[in-house]
Amino acid sequence: MRRLRIVLAVLVVAAGAGIAGYRYAMTRMDPAAPATAAAGPAERKVLYWYDPMQPQQKFDQPGKSPFMDMQLVPKYADEAEAGTVSISPQVVQNLGVRTIEASKGLLESRFEAVGSVAYNERGVVQLQARATGFVEKLYARAPMDAVVKGAPLVEILYPEWAGAQEEFLLLKKSESRELQALADAARRRLSLLGMSEAEIAAVERDGKVRARAMLAAPISGVVAELGVREGMTVMPGAPLFKLVDLSTVWVNAEVPEAQAAWLRPGSAVQARVTAYPETTFQGVVGVILPEVTSATRTVRTRIELANPGARLKPGMFATLVFGARRGAEAVLVPSEAVIRTGTRDVVVVALGEGRFRATQVEVGTESGGQSEIRRGLAAGDKVVLSGQFLIDSEASLAGTLARLDGTHAGRGTVTHVDAPNGSIHLEHEPIASLQWPAMSMSFAVADRRQLAALKPGDRVQFELRTKPEPDGSYVIERIGK
Repeated sequence: MRRLRIVLAVLVVAAGAGIAGYRYAMTRMDPAAPATAAAGPAERKVLYWYDPMQPQQKFDQPGKSPFMDMQLVPKYADEAEAGTVSISPQVVQNLGVRTIEASKGLLESRFEAVGSVAYNERGVVQLQARATGFVEKLYARAPMDAVVKGAPLVEILYPEWAGAQEEFLLLKKSESRELQALADAARRRLSLLGMSEAEIAAVERDGKVRARAMLAAPISGVVAELGVREGMTVMPGAPLFKLVDLSTVWVNAEVPEAQAAWLRPGSAVQARVTAYPETTFQGVVGVILPEVTSATRTVRTRIELANPGARLKPGMFATLVFGARRGAEAVLVPSEAVIRTGTRDVVVVALGEGRFRATQVEVGTESGGQSEIRRGLAAGDKVVLSGQFLIDSEASLAGTLARLDGTHAGRGTVTHVDAPNGSIHLEHEPIASLQWPAMSMSFAVADRRQLAALKPGDRVQFELRTKPEPDGSYVIERIGK
C-alpha cells in the first residue's frame, strides 16, 4: 500500500513538471506560432481576410469586421475560385462526365423545306405560225410528247409564200438594174412574211418555190402545250407549240421567314422525292423572291435542280435540305452542352483536377447540333458534354449556381416582424452561396405583403437578390414558411 502511494506521488510530480515545461516553452515561442500551428501541417496560405457581408472589401490582418459584429473570414490560396465547385475524381467517373473543347469555326445551317417541282421557265420556247397557212403534216401529236432538238414538229403550207417566192425568182433572173432593185425589195418581203434567212437562201440557190415549211424543235424537251392539229388553218401569230427543256427544273419552296436570312443565291441544295428515295438531286438557290407570304410568314424561294434523265416531273413534291455557312468565324460548342434555364444560358467549364465552373454565355444561332457562343466562352475551353446537370446539382449544394439563377437561398427562424416598415429579423443558417456563417440580422423585404402570414418563431425559407443595395444590404425577394 505504501509502495502504491509512492508511485502515485512520483507520477503527480512528473505531470506537474511536464505542464510547467510546456508553459515555459509556449512563452518562448514566436507569437505567430499559434497561427502557424492552426494552419495545420499543410501550411495553408492565407491570401486575405474578408467580411462575408462585404466580400469586395479585403483586409491584411484578422480581426473583427468593421461592418458587422462578426469575425473576418480567411481566404485561402488553395480554395476554389469564385463560381467553381470541386468534385472528387471518383464522383466524376461515376457520373460519366465527358468534356469537349470549344472550337472556332463557321456554323453551318442545315434545315429542311418542302417544295413542288415546276418547269424551268427560262427553258421554255414558244413556237407560232409566221403567216396564214394550212397544217398538212403533224409529227408531235400529243401534249407531253418528248422531242429532241432538230426533230420535225409540223409541216405547214403557206400560199402567200408561193406567190412572193415566184415574184422574187422572176426579178432575180432579170439583168435590168431597175428590176434588180425590185428583186432586193422582193427578197425583203419574203423576210417580212416570216421566212428565215436560211429558207430564203435555199430558194435563191435552188431557184425553186418552197411553199411548204417544216418546223423543227429548237430544243430537246417535251411538248408542254399543243395548239395545232392536222388540217387546221393557222393565222399569223397563232400558238403552235410550247416546248420545255427538262434538263433542269425549278422547285418552288416556302422557307420560314426566320431561316430565310441563311439563304444566298448560289447556295447548295439537296433534294429528294418519294419516287426515287435512293437518289439525291443536287441544285442551287436560284432566286429569293422579294416578298413574304403574310398568311404563312414564309419567303418563296426558287431552287434550280439538275434533272438527269428527266426523272423529276412537274408537280412532284420534293424535300429540300439547305446548307449554308456564316461569313465570320465563331466559338462553337455542341448544343447539348448548353443548360437553358429560361432566363439565361449556362455551360459548365472543366478547369481540371476535378474543378468545374458554371459560366453564363450568350448563345447565338443553333444549327446541326452546334450552338454559336457569342460571349462568355473562348476557343479551347473545355465544356462538359454529359453529366453537366448532375454537376449543376452538385454545384447548387455549394451555392455556386444559385448566383447564376439570380438568387441566394437560405433558411432561418423569425425573431421579429416589422410589417409596416417592410423588414424582418432572422436567425438564419449558413448561406453557402454568400459564404455567410449562421447569423442574426435584419433584412428588408421587397414585397411587404409576404410578412402578413409570419410571426416570431416561424421557420422560413427565403431568397435574397444576387447583388446587394448600394449600402451593402441584401433584400429578400421571396419569403415563406
